[in-house]
Amino acid sequence: MKLPAAYLFLLLIGACLGFAPLQGVTVKSVDNEADVDLGTYLSSSGGKSMLILGTYAADFNAIEYVQRLRYYLPQLREKCDIQRFGLVLNAKPEAAKSLCEAVDLEVGAGKVELFVDPSGQAGRSFGVGRGWLPDDEDVNPFLKLFGMLWGLGAYATLPAVIGGYIGNPFVSQKWIEDAFVVGMKKGRWPDNAVELNEDGTIKVNKFDELPYVGSWGRKPLELATLRLQSMVGISLKQWDELSPDQEALDAGVLTQLGGCLVCNDKGEALYEWRDPGICAVANFENILRKIG
Repeated sequence: MKLPAAYLFLLLIGACLGFAPLQGVTVKSVDNEADVDLGTYLSSSGGKSMLILGTYAADFNAIEYVQRLRYYLPQLREKCDIQRFGLVLNAKPEAAKSLCEAVDLEVGAGKVELFVDPSGQAGRSFGVGRGWLPDDEDVNPFLKLFGMLWGLGAYATLPAVIGGYIGNPFVSQKWIEDAFVVGMKKGRWPDNAVELNEDGTIKVNKFDELPYVGSWGRKPLELATLRLQSMVGISLKQWDELSPDQEALDAGVLTQLGGCLVCNDKGEALYEWRDPGICAVANFENILRKIG
């Protein structure tokens, strides 16, 4: 059976364009201030690429994405053969750099490539959730955000938050320990979740000592405590430098959610995730299982 020439032409064009929803969508490189077409970026690495479409720099989801990426990046390179990592934040360059510094994520050429998109257009082109009442300009954006904490426009928020309290007996998430270590070294409170050796490595995770549940993959209250540490020590303490400005607020970034994408060398999607709520970011263990 012969395929129509027009169909073959469309297939060829699609392969050249890379990931179609992001073709022609540009973000700015923090490293060299160049405009980068994300569709081209995903199809020009010569191998697999990961792109995280984050939120504004003080947001829970952005912080968690950066914390997880810091821990999982070596495994993603080794097990999934991902060669290029891009991180887009809906922030100004200085805010984006401050967040990465807060969690000790190394950025720059050959590491994680950091991009900014203050208006959040890249995320919207990818199809991320826009939260509660995204088109109602009469409702204060902070009121919209408050509604999202209760699941309005973000149905997975409550399950994700509650899951941080009750834990998970089956799935280990060592990225939480790694984030605790970073937070403790930077003096963030609560500062008693782990004890460190003199060389800065972890000596004791206090949650391992909990009766009955200390052997769980993710212990009760463990992730909730980390989120408290991130809220107090990053979101609130650094709010003035990480928060969106009025123009970004008007564009809706306060309630816009994030997502994650892994593509092959042709820019074809191997994995796609769009956050269904606050604290409901991509599970990197699932990425390792799917692509590794």
